[in-house]
Amino acid sequence: MTRVLVLNGPNLRRLGVREPDTYGTASFDDLVAVCRDAGRRLDLQVEVRQTDDEAEMMRWLHEAADGRVPVVLNPAAFTHYSYALRDAVAQRTAPLVEVHITNPAAREEFRHNSVVAGVATGTIAGFGTMSYVLALQAVAELVAENS
Repeated sequence: MTRVLVLNGPNLRRLGVREPDTYGTASFDDLVAVCRDAGRRLDLQVEVRQTDDEAEMMRWLHEAADGRVPVVLNPAAFTHYSYALRDAVAQRTAPLVEVHITNPAAREEFRHNSVVAGVATGTIAGFGTMSYVLALQAVAELVAENS
């Protein structure tokens, strides 16, 4: 069974309470359940983490790179400005799919740029928590292709 890290950046633990008109009413615990359920169906061992700390996120990305562990990454606000995070993602040694609950391109201008997208395997955005399911499906397919 392939291990996959699902890494979430700032404010995502506040899902369900934070701007429900934008991010929906599903809680972070609901998101964890969606990811684990998708992982079971796809024969993936999914570990979901969240941090508001950029340094911790980079440590997790280094851990994934060192262990050749695929990643589903929602960098949240880090998406738009964290060159340190971009450099950590660039060190990936397995598929890494950038994911967003909303569609950043349809939101405020400052959200239109992702410094991570250019070094990620791909990006899935705008499908709510289903974005994570689609990202896990992509990871499963990419892992199978490279086996």
